[in-house]
Amino acid sequence: MEKEYPVKILAIRQVTHDVKEFRVEKPKGYSFIPGQATDVSINLPEWKEKKNPFTFTGLNDDSFLQFTIKGYPDRHGVTDRLHQLQPGDQLIIRDVWGAIEYRGPGVFLAGGAGITPFLAIFRQLHRDHEARGNTLFFSNKTEADIIEHQELLTILGVSANFILSNDPQAKGYLHTRIDKKFLKEQITDFRQPFYVCGPDQMVIDLNDILKGLGATPEYLVFEK
Repeated sequence: MEKEYPVKILAIRQVTHDVKEFRVEKPKGYSFIPGQATDVSINLPEWKEKKNPFTFTGLNDDSFLQFTIKGYPDRHGVTDRLHQLQPGDQLIIRDVWGAIEYRGPGVFLAGGAGITPFLAIFRQLHRDHEARGNTLFFSNKTEADIIEHQELLTILGVSANFILSNDPQAKGYLHTRIDKKFLKEQITDFRQPFYVCGPDQMVIDLNDILKGLGATPEYLVFEK
């Protein structure tokens, strides 16, 4: 039976207009690999059984656990209720799971909140001075939607590429879609690892495109 860990929210930070960072207590002996996730629920009678998967966005060595969560108020679900919580409120986390794990320098393709598993990976690489050689293509609707924009620039420099699909007036960004034409223009080596996370259909489409362009299936890292 899966173990449950009640944890108190320690701090909440507004990251973007609809994304918040939650720092919570870390149970003794609890550990994860950057890129992994757990199922989270709110420790209230009517919400305890409503589990949502969220990726850890802090480092395993931290004394706390961290999640970066986009709210969807129109859905009136777990994320909307999460965004109403305050420090001192409780969550329930469970065992660690996840297939996204760093396998060496490569290309990261993220859409919206799909950046979250990569945040922990990039933060660990940055701390270990091993971020060089990685490239990020991060797609969002508008400039205001970019999660941890400045931090990603600090970690990756010119290798952090930001793509906007619905903000044509914003300067300094790529205005396109991550599709076959884009990947052929931007990438010359398809034998390196590719890390893909975003909406389900985006992940499916990009994996198919990458395989067609010669990417090795074993080097495609995504949540199965």
